[in-house]
Amino acid sequence: MAGTVAATQSDVALKRKKNLQRSQFYQGWKRFKRHRLAVIGLVWVILFLIAGIIGPWVAPYDYRTGDFLAINQGPTWQHIFGTDNVGHDMFSQILFSVRSALIIAFGATLVSFIIGIILGLWAGLRGGIADMIIMRAVDFMMTLPGFLFALILVIMLGRGYLSLILAIGIPGWAGYARLIRSLVLRMRDGEMVEAARALGASQAHIARRYMLPNVIGSMGVSLAFGIPGDLIQIAGLSIFGMGLRPPIPSFGSMIAQASENILGFPWLLYFPAGIFAITLLSFLFVADGLQEAFSPKGGN
Repeated sequence: MAGTVAATQSDVALKRKKNLQRSQFYQGWKRFKRHRLAVIGLVWVILFLIAGIIGPWVAPYDYRTGDFLAINQGPTWQHIFGTDNVGHDMFSQILFSVRSALIIAFGATLVSFIIGIILGLWAGLRGGIADMIIMRAVDFMMTLPGFLFALILVIMLGRGYLSLILAIGIPGWAGYARLIRSLVLRMRDGEMVEAARALGASQAHIARRYMLPNVIGSMGVSLAFGIPGDLIQIAGLSIFGMGLRPPIPSFGSMIAQASENILGFPWLLYFPAGIFAITLLSFLFVADGLQEAFSPKGGN
């Protein structure tokens, strides 16, 4: 009988926890929807992701194939975004550029996040000499120009997908580590953590069971802000000639090439630069909306 009562109480507590999580998600979604630019940005980001996934299969032309009979042609029904100086279809080039940008940006953000969350949790939980060493490393990384560091790493590692992911991702961990450490320090002396320590829980168990679930929301906002920053670095490296090797297209290489012929063939710049700018703004609008949704001061 006692076991049945205990099981019933456990089920009730579990249902209350799930209902609370659903309520928090619902309230956060309501706050997010009030941010109209965030909703518009989310729609564009979803379309951008879909284009990156299915782009290579729906592109009307291969990015390596040029039509020498349609060099520097303006927008037509056959080439809706026009063609470049070797007859590449710009619409197809942009679709392939979306895929490469997403692979590198999400990969680099994931690398930064993994390094940052491991070191941030370790510094916040361990404290002492470990905290001091990690935070001095964070201060050192924050003083370095991230783009210059990434450029040096690309020169050392090469210009492939993995090399660019590591070159952009490795310098970006410091901001995540500092944020996670500050969040952990707020929770380190909380009742749940103290009770877990009293029961003999390990640091790894405390980090996995109590810390990670409580920092994911705040980290989601940081990740949303981090992705457009990585997209900018990818484009910057391509403009300097240190992006993906040709003939793989990228937004930066298309913008760099178009800037040389902007007066004669402006569509070469307008389409890739316009889509890239809208994408950056959309990610920033989504990040603003997430920040408002997760803000404890947000209204109902």
